Amino acid sequence: MKPTRKHLATVSLAVGMGVASGLSAPEPASAATLAGRLSSADGTPVVGARVTAERGAPARGTTVFSDAEGRFEVPELDAGQWELRVRRIGWRDARQGTAVPGPELALVLEPETDPAALAEQLPANRWFSLLLEQIDEPAHREQFVRQCTYCHQQGNAATRVPREDWQWEKVLALMARLGGALSPEVRAQVPGWFDAAYDPEHAVPRLTAGMGTPDFAPPPAPAVREAVIDEWVLGGRASMQHDLMVHPSGHVYSVDMMQDELFRLDPETGETQRFPIPDDGLPLGGVFATGGSPLVPNSNAHVGPHSLQVGPDGSVWVTLALGNRLGHFDPKTGQWTLHAMSEGFYPHTLRVDAEGRVWFTIAGSNHVARFDPASGSFETIRLPAQSWQQAAVLRLMPFFIWLSQYVELDADAAGEGVVNMPVPYGIDIAPDGDVWFSQLNAHKIGRIDPDTLEVEMVETPFTAPRRLRFDSEGQLWIPGFSSNVLSRFDPESRSFERWEIPIEPKGTETPYALHVDHTTDTVWICGTNSDTLMRFDPASEEFLVYPLPTRVTYTREIDFDAEGRVWTSNSNTPTWQIERGQPRVIRLDPRLPKRALAGTP
Repeated sequence: MKPTRKHLATVSLAVGMGVASGLSAPEPASAATLAGRLSSADGTPVVGARVTAERGAPARGTTVFSDAEGRFEVPELDAGQWELRVRRIGWRDARQGTAVPGPELALVLEPETDPAALAEQLPANRWFSLLLEQIDEPAHREQFVRQCTYCHQQGNAATRVPREDWQWEKVLALMARLGGALSPEVRAQVPGWFDAAYDPEHAVPRLTAGMGTPDFAPPPAPAVREAVIDEWVLGGRASMQHDLMVHPSGHVYSVDMMQDELFRLDPETGETQRFPIPDDGLPLGGVFATGGSPLVPNSNAHVGPHSLQVGPDGSVWVTLALGNRLGHFDPKTGQWTLHAMSEGFYPHTLRVDAEGRVWFTIAGSNHVARFDPASGSFETIRLPAQSWQQAAVLRLMPFFIWLSQYVELDADAAGEGVVNMPVPYGIDIAPDGDVWFSQLNAHKIGRIDPDTLEVEMVETPFTAPRRLRFDSEGQLWIPGFSSNVLSRFDPESRSFERWEIPIEPKGTETPYALHVDHTTDTVWICGTNSDTLMRFDPASEEFLVYPLPTRVTYTREIDFDAEGRVWTSNSNTPTWQIERGQPRVIRLDPRLPKRALAGTP
């Protein structure tokens, strides 16, 4: 019987004793394996499909890829019922309930023949390419990419909705208030660009040209198909898991920026704990409570946790962006201590140096700050602005925030000024102790001497440097958010090398952050607009692209555990745009051969 859309896959049991030929008897219930084979109706194997077993509330899912024979094995599943999902671009999604342990499965998948349905399977960046084609002026294109993918994907289904003029005004005003501002010239053209790019009569034929051919959506590379990806749902539809980190204890910590909570996940047991962050007497919206409050409607944020890192003593430090505070969490007692900043607005990304001092960028007022836990004191470094007008506006920011308590300021006009403000963003500590940071909108990186606090600026030969990291050799790796590049900067020679991000179509990716695994010095990069993570091997100069299981996966930070597994979180905002509407913490185990993990050719 031919499968229908309602029954997207048929299941037949393996013969014999109910296990695959050559497989051993089922493992104990605590470590059972779900195995099977994927094929088309004529028996041709389906290669590179993502097979996910998921269950629980909140949900936990494990994803593997089918191999060259169409076979898959989902490892280490507890006994019981699991929801099985199979996904591959070009094939209709398959779902069914499955018992573990159980017999091997034989799943027959149907090709997707409806062009509109096939187009819906494509990641956001494929749709985004159609919009970028509408923007003739390179400077306008760069501005749009940098400002309009600030917090969420462009090109996913929620961003392609047709809107009337009054709805566009509302959306663009909201984006300006949240920091994603556009110049008047670009803003006026946005509705027309969207209407032209996403008209189904134009978009669907363009996106599905060549459907059914092997080159339309080729499978991931064989090395990628060895990976195992785990996802844990943390928080709800009103949450935003902004950043995460792996603690030396093995626990994973994540901050919920919209609900003022710190989450702790035990990956071994799946147990999660929540630690509410004190509001310190601040109103909803924190110091930005009046005027242009950067909050979404379902937010419950008074302090807005943003970035987090572990200190030498195992404590957790958190920037509280809306509260203008630095938070200290003691994992042993579960107690918080909040330190009010002496200067600046919107503390952003933080790192801890070898002496335990906390360095962080202050995005809203063009500062970098250092906090010394021993003395409890802040030192704030004002960074160079690009003009005297910018410098004046930045110095007057406390006045504008005070004034907004009494006068309703024009959020649109205020937002327009944000377009080219420097916006200190990423920060990292070099092996020699120097502190390096990026200025996102100024297209610069900078160095701070930790002894003298003197600042040196370096212009980047690409746009929008974002979250940067050092490798073990002291080379600085930088993602070009709006320029679609990975760059390596040598602080000694002041020279840059660049590699184009390999996501197709070229120029549609927005690499938000990266991190370097110091055991191998391989670089992992956020595929923020393409639902991917990417691995770059500097020795071979080769990329591996790992598709992630959940559509609309917007990643902002990367970390590693002791086993070399890669962690990130899905923090698209608004959260309801994420497939199934909940944020997830993600662990990718590359399971590469030892030669590859060592970074050797």
